[in-house]
Amino acid sequence: MHIGHRIKEVMDQRHTSVVSVARELGCERTNVYNIFVREDINTRLLQQLSRTLNYDFFSDLSRETFGKKKN
Repeated sequence: MHIGHRIKEVMDQRHTSVVSVARELGCERTNVYNIFVREDINTRLLQQLSRTLNYDFFSDLSRETFGKKKN
């Protein structure tokens, strides 16, 4: 999974602006745009993004690593 693309996708789905994410993270807009091109990310930053977007990116990564559970 390309985490930066996934973050951008979730932001788009939630109609969340780069400005509002930057404000929540306490950074410049350019930093958020830079996140979109990252293939990997610091866990603390991913935790902040998960809180900000109310989305569990860690679950996505876990599913990719271990596969989907069968019922």
